[in-house]
Amino acid sequence: MTEATQSGLSDNAAGALAYITFIPAIVFLAMPPYNQSATVRFHAWQSILLNVGCVAFFIVLMIFGHIPFFGWFVFPIMALADLAFFILWIFVVLKAMNGVIFKIPIIGAIAESQANK
Repeated sequence: MTEATQSGLSDNAAGALAYITFIPAIVFLAMPPYNQSATVRFHAWQSILLNVGCVAFFIVLMIFGHIPFFGWFVFPIMALADLAFFILWIFVVLKAMNGVIFKIPIIGAIAESQANK
């Protein structure tokens, strides 16, 4: 079991909270008790990169939605992507709560390299 930090949050709880939005992730990267834990830094970076990736993906889909004939396919793709990102988000939150470091392909390697700096 992970030992609690000074504020009472364990590394597992802080890692899971980092996925709620990018704001707690940035806070955990800046706050001294949490920014010293490699686990919390990894989850914070992975959360930030996942949010950036989701936003970028949906911006690209919105651009394609304005192109004639492609727009018909964008809505179902957006709905499936929303569901996929939601399932991925729930999965990484549960993994973080259980103390497992799950690396999302591509994003996880970048997050790990940022966390180890």
